[in-house]
Amino acid sequence: MKRLVIGLYGAITIALMVWGFYQAIFVAPTDAMQGEIFRIIFYHVPSAIVAFFFFAVSLLGSIGFLSWRRSKPEWAQASDAWALAGAEVGVVFCTVVLTTGPLWGRRAWGIWWTWDARLTTTLVLWLIYVSYLLLRRFAAGPQVQTLAAVLGIFGALDVPIVYMSNRWWRTQHPAPVFGGAQGSGMDKSMLAPFMWNMLAWFSWGVFILILRYNVERRHQQNDALEAQEALEANI
Repeated sequence: MKRLVIGLYGAITIALMVWGFYQAIFVAPTDAMQGEIFRIIFYHVPSAIVAFFFFAVSLLGSIGFLSWRRSKPEWAQASDAWALAGAEVGVVFCTVVLTTGPLWGRRAWGIWWTWDARLTTTLVLWLIYVSYLLLRRFAAGPQVQTLAAVLGIFGALDVPIVYMSNRWWRTQHPAPVFGGAQGSGMDKSMLAPFMWNMLAWFSWGVFILILRYNVERRHQQNDALEAQEALEANI
């Protein structure tokens, strides 16, 4: 039954991604000012929003680990697995943002990169969570999970800064499309394709998140079993 549910969810996700691609490329009209290059928005912006969501998952997992590491060890380990899975998937989507952004900027602005507030804070966010993953991968010792949780919480503090950067400071980025000043927003002919792609990439991210969480939980259980066997062998 579990495999059936996973297979069905995966099939729905793939169908959503194909439908989202069709909506972005063939249904959404060409932007009057930017031309065809504007279609990157259907991947660039959803990836950024989805990355924020998964960094929030990592934040909650990190808080849960620190809260329960002494009182409820099993809950703490589950929270840590969510924190790691959220950070990994968030980094993947943030990498997509930092790749599609310069591609779009090169055509729209004439430059690949500029050190404005939005780009710089996004790069800092990516670097923090890459550091988190490197810590989890290469460091050893009983305090690694605790240090990683603290770093994960610290990294999440940059998320609202990234989001608000083009509201707080004058940046190369345009004014906010959603929730900006009067007259902001997206034309209805473009909004539906955008929302389909939001749903598709969110669904894909959740799918990978759940798989990665299950893998990490199995690793934790195997490590606990090996530690128990080693302890029994020394008695």
